[in-house]
Amino acid sequence: MSVNLQLDQMSIEEKLQAMEALWNDLCEHGAVPIPQWHKDILDQRQRMIDEGKAEFIDWETAKKQIKEQMSEERRLGRTLK
Repeated sequence: MSVNLQLDQMSIEEKLQAMEALWNDLCEHGAVPIPQWHKDILDQRQRMIDEGKAEFIDWETAKKQIKEQMSEERRLGRTLK
């Protein structure tokens, strides 16, 4: 099936609505496969929570840490892993 959207004629709001509709449809029908490596990471994180070993930070702190890491990586000319 071929879908032809006139993206160049759509507003940003229309594009976002189309993306949301597509994502909702994929989620409702279970069409988004989850790779095993992703399940493994989630399982590991859940174990850490269950064992009381997980550490949490607030969103503002997380954003600050991410920005600092990105700045450092750029300064060193590296990409994030």
